Amino acid sequence: MDLLRSLPIGLYLEQPVTWLHRLDSRVKLAWLMTFLIAPILANPAWRLMLVAMLIVLTLAAAIPLRVWKQQMGLLMLFCILVFCLSAIAPDALPSEHQPRIPADELTFAQQPATLPPAQKSKPWYQHFNLGSNSPTQNSQSEIPNKLPQPTSYSYVLFKGGPIKITRKSIDLAINVSTLFFTVIYSTNLYLLTTASEEITCAIENLMSPLRRLRWPVTEIALTLTLSLRFIPLVLEEIQNLVRSVSTRAINWKKLGFRRAAQIWLLIAERLLENLLLRAEQIASAMKVRGFTSPDRHRVEWHSLHFKIRDWIAFGCLIALWSARLVWGWDS
Repeated sequence: MDLLRSLPIGLYLEQPVTWLHRLDSRVKLAWLMTFLIAPILANPAWRLMLVAMLIVLTLAAAIPLRVWKQQMGLLMLFCILVFCLSAIAPDALPSEHQPRIPADELTFAQQPATLPPAQKSKPWYQHFNLGSNSPTQNSQSEIPNKLPQPTSYSYVLFKGGPIKITRKSIDLAINVSTLFFTVIYSTNLYLLTTASEEITCAIENLMSPLRRLRWPVTEIALTLTLSLRFIPLVLEEIQNLVRSVSTRAINWKKLGFRRAAQIWLLIAERLLENLLLRAEQIASAMKVRGFTSPDRHRVEWHSLHFKIRDWIAFGCLIALWSARLVWGWDS
């Protein structure tokens, strides 16, 4: 089992270099924040349009099928499952509640136990046809219980046995499933086409006004770079420990729960020790190379300059937000 290949989420695609790779990392970061913020208070049509835009971007960038089919395929299957479960689930409308105890409990308890006798109808009622056989009561009993609706609108879209699908449940299913797909896949597509050094360089450039407030912007960018570089090391250590356990052919059924838990605690302890050892090695390597502080030992990985394609992408972003503010609100 190779975790570095079986878990492609969050990894950078070095080859082939697509037009998404060539875009400025600041523009791609702005598009990522758009995909994360735009679904808030948006209507279902707008959410579906964001999902379609992500799929079109993936296909237009000519990303290899072997890369995105594992990511988009499993995520799409999960979102479809969430959509189906949310559609048949209750739509969370408040139900009428009737208390068991009356509001005026003392007044109700003081009422007589026996009902008063029914009053006899007076003879002069019959002159106005107010008796039991009056035509007014007969005409009221003939009124149908259900009046014809003026339009074809129906709140309940489908009802069969215990399954009930309403308009509210469909809207809720679309909102939840599209939100899962947009948040996860947009972040994954950004990490797939942007190197970790470009990400930290873009964040440091955008956070540069905070230097006036004496914020350690360079230190924050360096910490983010080291954390992104440390993720493959964590996966490698987990992979090595899993392989070492599998080669010993341990019969987990005979061990029982207690002894199996002890073994997994030992594995977790060994993983933590190996990760701390790796971190100490990285710190020692930085000291040997004369690294004293980020401000004195700066390394420029990428030079950020806007080009024509970046301005086009930024213009499309402004047009998208204009359409979102005009037509994208949930009514």
